[in-house]
Amino acid sequence: MNPARIIILAIAVVAGLGAALLAQRPAEEKPVVSKVEAAPTVKVMVAAADLPVGNTLSANDLRWIDWPLDSVPPGVITAKDAPEADKEIIGQVARYGILNGEPIRREKLIRTDGTGFLSAVLPSGMRAVAITTDSRGANTAGGFILPNDRVDVVTTWRGESVSGNGDAYVSETLLRNIRVLAIGQNIQERNGEKVVIGETATLEVSPGQVETLVQGQKTGTLSLALRSLKDAGDASAPLAQGDNAMTLVRYGITTKNVKP
Repeated sequence: MNPARIIILAIAVVAGLGAALLAQRPAEEKPVVSKVEAAPTVKVMVAAADLPVGNTLSANDLRWIDWPLDSVPPGVITAKDAPEADKEIIGQVARYGILNGEPIRREKLIRTDGTGFLSAVLPSGMRAVAITTDSRGANTAGGFILPNDRVDVVTTWRGESVSGNGDAYVSETLLRNIRVLAIGQNIQERNGEKVVIGETATLEVSPGQVETLVQGQKTGTLSLALRSLKDAGDASAPLAQGDNAMTLVRYGITTKNVKP
């Protein structure tokens, strides 16, 4: 055989084998690129700073942020439902403390229309009455009573002892589970203060309780007994049948004397 043909045949065989090997190799997998679509959002109005109780809102106190549409809390203000809400809310007063970044809710705001804050937040049919307190905290649970706490109002005066020998101090619970609106001029806990000292305490009472409270202030000394948070939410219960007894304290001895 011609050597040239042998060389050409060998080259053809090698080329054929190479093509066969290439055909048997698996094709390289191309990377799969997944396209992530952004979740739909809606603009929600939030506080741009901490808003304390009684704060009058300005434009700098509000801002819009994008919020995932499927997780918008109920009751918040959205640009979709109220696009002009930021202009509407300016000038309203915070009824409760609102934290920076917290969504704004209408029930946490109130429009005073030029009236005082307390009269604006006072529930319909209720009255606000201020009583004198001891600035040293001696008759206000050591000064640890804050606005929105619940208290019992106790009156103390000098009366006759059970035996009739001399005078004795008489104490009686006038009102129970009364909400404190303000201590002095403070209507909230400020700057992390745990003790608010004031000369007066403003209490939220019904019209009928106003007379009882004013009379107790005129005839004796009023003290505030702080109630536990666990029972502070209970409705103010009327005094029981046996609760019209007066507590008499004389020489460190406590006795009971039923009022006639």
